[in-house]
Amino acid sequence: MGDKKGLRKSSPSGGSSGADFAGLGIQFAAAIILFLFAGQWLDKKLGTVGLFTIVGVFVGGGGAFYNMYRKISAAQRKDDEERSARGGEDRKDGQP
Repeated sequence: MGDKKGLRKSSPSGGSSGADFAGLGIQFAAAIILFLFAGQWLDKKLGTVGLFTIVGVFVGGGGAFYNMYRKISAAQRKDDEERSARGGEDRKDGQP
């Protein structure tokens, strides 16, 4: 069988896995739908035609994107810290 030294598996003590990001798509869609309905409700209450619906979609999408960016950035930062703490063990040639 092949050498699996280059492959890393996430452990409970650190690293990130796909499960950490599995709900991001659902959260993204839920935020957009929530703000869409809130915008439609405001449009009905205030008698406007689509203004708050469009604003709601963009606010929901922007907020969801920002949340996704924060989670991915935090995971990247954590991964970088773990790699630097190991002292470059991941390199195949042994150089830092």
